[in-house]
Amino acid sequence: MEPATYAVDPRPTGPPWRCWAEVGEDAAARQGVYVPVHSVSFGARNRIVIAPGDSRSMTLILERCEGYCRGVDGRAGPNLACEGCGRPVATRIDDCGMWQTVWLEPDLVVRRASGRPADPPPGWGDLERAEHRVPPVEPDGSWSRRWEAAVGVVLAHLVVATRGRPVALPAGPVTALLGHAVGWYLPAGPGALSSALAGPGVRAPRSRPDVLFVPLHPLTGEAWRPPSGEKGVVPMDSGVWAYLAHPGETSPMPATGGLPHGVLRDDYPLPPNPGSSLTPNADAFEYTLVGLPAVRNVRPSRHRGAAC
Repeated sequence: MEPATYAVDPRPTGPPWRCWAEVGEDAAARQGVYVPVHSVSFGARNRIVIAPGDSRSMTLILERCEGYCRGVDGRAGPNLACEGCGRPVATRIDDCGMWQTVWLEPDLVVRRASGRPADPPPGWGDLERAEHRVPPVEPDGSWSRRWEAAVGVVLAHLVVATRGRPVALPAGPVTALLGHAVGWYLPAGPGALSSALAGPGVRAPRSRPDVLFVPLHPLTGEAWRPPSGEKGVVPMDSGVWAYLAHPGETSPMPATGGLPHGVLRDDYPLPPNPGSSLTPNADAFEYTLVGLPAVRNVRPSRHRGAAC
């Protein structure tokens, strides 16, 4: 989470957990889980997540600070207590490989206005601004963690939208950045479905694709809907979508043609290069996939992550 922002998860999260075999299909569906998983959460709904640096007036409950490595993972429930009353009110998570977050218990916190004027809410037009784009590579040359999570979510929706069938990605950045990951989760073969980017500032394709990659609103989280109301919409993180749909100028100098084949630019310093293909976050993929009711219509696949 960025500083001074928060989000709400409508699905149950955290302990207590119950095994799928004990819960059953109908009870699991009421918890927002539509395919078999190891365990189903029966924790609170509408937990609020914030950046750890935004938490105030809370102290760790030391006997609830279990973790797998060098941090805490929240397995025992709320591990942060109010300094005033001592009640457990939030869960800090910062173990290795996990997002650093603080989850507030919805029934134990109260929303109060700060008294400061609110910033103007972002609109769809803001997605075309250069500062809204999120680059896929960090300055240190590693893949962006936000991209890894966003691609995991995209792939889950793509598996459901295609019902596990092959799909042809649009040429350009989408194929270059997502092609390898899609190949892991969807089969290849003839009769592939067509796809395209759609959203603010993107010209509609002449033929209607089977699948449209659209942005999520940066504030509400609602998916952008095409005027014609096509089905097969795959929502995407707005910053990731903006980078793919509006990449901007790629060279500081005007050019009338491309470099000869096999000739590399001699920019210095060289642009960061992760040296491996983008790998989607598996937890984001699974959490999103099992929470989509239409996942029951996906035919089984031998590809990793798409066996439902």
